[in-house]
Order: sequence, then C-alpha cells, then structure tokens
Amino acid sequence: MTDSISSNNKLQGKVAIVTGGASGIGEATARAFAAHGARAIVITDVQDEKGQNVAVSIGSNVCTYVHCDVSDEEQVKNLIDSTVKSYGRVDIMFSNAGIGRATHACDQSVLDVDLAAYDKLMAVNARGMAACVKHAAKAMVEGRVRGSIVCTASIAASAGYHKFVDYVMSKHAVLGLVRCASMNLGAYGIRVNCVSPGLVGTPLLKDMLGYENEEEDKVVESTYTLKGGAMRPKNVADTMVFLASAESQFVTGYDLVVNGGHRG
Repeated sequence: MTDSISSNNKLQGKVAIVTGGASGIGEATARAFAAHGARAIVITDVQDEKGQNVAVSIGSNVCTYVHCDVSDEEQVKNLIDSTVKSYGRVDIMFSNAGIGRATHACDQSVLDVDLAAYDKLMAVNARGMAACVKHAAKAMVEGRVRGSIVCTASIAASAGYHKFVDYVMSKHAVLGLVRCASMNLGAYGIRVNCVSPGLVGTPLLKDMLGYENEEEDKVVESTYTLKGGAMRPKNVADTMVFLASAESQFVTGYDLVVNGGHRG
C-alpha cells in the first residue's frame, strides 16, 4: 500500500509552472502534475478562456491560470515573480508554449522562407523558451531550490526536414538551450532537460498539417514502428512527470525522445 501511495505522489508538495497549458501537451501535463500531488500548478497561455477552463476543471485549490505571452520577457518575469510571491518557490518549470507556424504558408523551404514569419515564430519557440529558462532558473537559484526545468523540443530538434524550416530551426535552438543551461545550472542542483515528441494528436499538429481527427490518427500512427494506436498528449505528460520528479534526480542535459520508434 505504501508503494502504491508514493507512486501516485511523485510531485507531492511541488510548485509547478506550465506554459502553453491551455491545450495539448501542456494541458495533459498540468493534469498529470495534479494527479501526482503537486501543491500548486500555474498554467499560462494566450488562449485565456481555454486556460481558465482547464484551471477550473483541475481545481482552483490547486491550479490557477495566468495570461502570459512568452515572447515578452517582462511578462515571463512577472509570471515567475508572482508565482514565488504566491507560493514561496518554483520547483518545476515546464517551458512548453510554442507555435507551429506564423503564417498560413507553412510549407516553407529555405528558398522561400518568410523571414518576418520566421522572426515571429522564433520569438515564441526559441526566445520564449530562453526567457522561461532564465527567469525560472534565477528564482530557483535565489530560493535555493534544486528544481527541474523541462522544455518541449521535438524530433525536429535533431533532424532536417524538407519543409517547416523555421519550426525545425526553432526546435534545434531549444535543444542547444537545454544543453547549455544544464551545464550552467548543475552547480546549483538544478536539472534541465527536454522532451522531444514525435507526431502527437494535438491542436498544434492539426494547425500545421490540416488533418481531421480520424485522418490525423492514421497519419500519426503511420510514422511509428511501434504499433498500438496514435500517441496522445497524456503519453508525453507521463514522461514529464518522470523528468519533474526525484525519479530522474541524476538526469540532466538529456533529450528524452518519445516518438514510438519514428520511421524518420
């Protein structure tokens, strides 16, 4: 019985921030953190109604919603500061907010990349990640918290692709950030890792590829060598619990790939 209780409370008493928490992997991770005993979860997004609904459904005694555009460093700093003020510390930062494209012309190759759209996408996916890691790390160092920072990367972080060049570049940047930050913060006992999902049935994927639900599932599963259905946000959230908890206390600078044996 003791083992069963402890396994369901891997994050007992922890304070967590989840960016991009209004849907997809962020929402699933916020729910998983709550299920594993987190004391407080602050979810952020720019989709205010969705974010507020998620917080209410998890429970206002545990979860709150804060509007935050991660491309604005001041908003990120205020998010961290307000979390520390409310709960005394930050134990877990899940830097997950990201966009798949900044223009409807998503099939961009290097020959026709829209640099204005590139700037907008990088402001969220790369600059926003850097801001979240920077300010969460500062709060952890100042609070003497041996925390866990996890970023959402992608299988696109370590491979080339014939289109979505701006998105692919942004995810390569996330992987570089994690590797550098883990070296910088190890002396403080702060772990920094990333999760690289393969294709997952999320609103972001629908926006990028334009598939309907059943068609999307078939396309998603066709990219795996491991059969058994299409991967869901919850499957990625389960790995997030591992990286946020003491079970991964000596894991840092690592890119945890969750891709069902992606065909490549």
